[in-house]
Amino acid sequence: MDNSISSGGRGKLFWTGWVFSILPSLLLFFSAAGKFMKPAGMEEALQALGWRMDQMTGLGILEVSVVIIYLIPRTSFLGAILVTGYMGGAIATHVRIGDFFIVAHVVIGVFIWLGLWLRDARLRQLLPLRS
Repeated sequence: MDNSISSGGRGKLFWTGWVFSILPSLLLFFSAAGKFMKPAGMEEALQALGWRMDQMTGLGILEVSVVIIYLIPRTSFLGAILVTGYMGGAIATHVRIGDFFIVAHVVIGVFIWLGLWLRDARLRQLLPLRS
């Protein structure tokens, strides 16, 4: 059975891929919501990371934008690249200050690509698993 989005496949790989795609997307949407709402205590946390509060709205817009591009099937490959770049910036921010607890950022990136790989047969052909 072909699980490609372009051929309309709706097999197990396709739906598992959407689960792996939606989970990190929800985390990133939640993260962006915090950037828009600017909860108490956020300014102090940002200072430790080297960011300012006035930069958060733009960063939130960027975060939401790359996730939306990722979730649209026709632009999902570009979106995965953009989310990877965004996560790379987050990792670099933490490493720059000596905070090496970056597991969540790496897992989000892995889930983004795993989700896309599972739901798009074209990507599976491009990057096949080898035994």
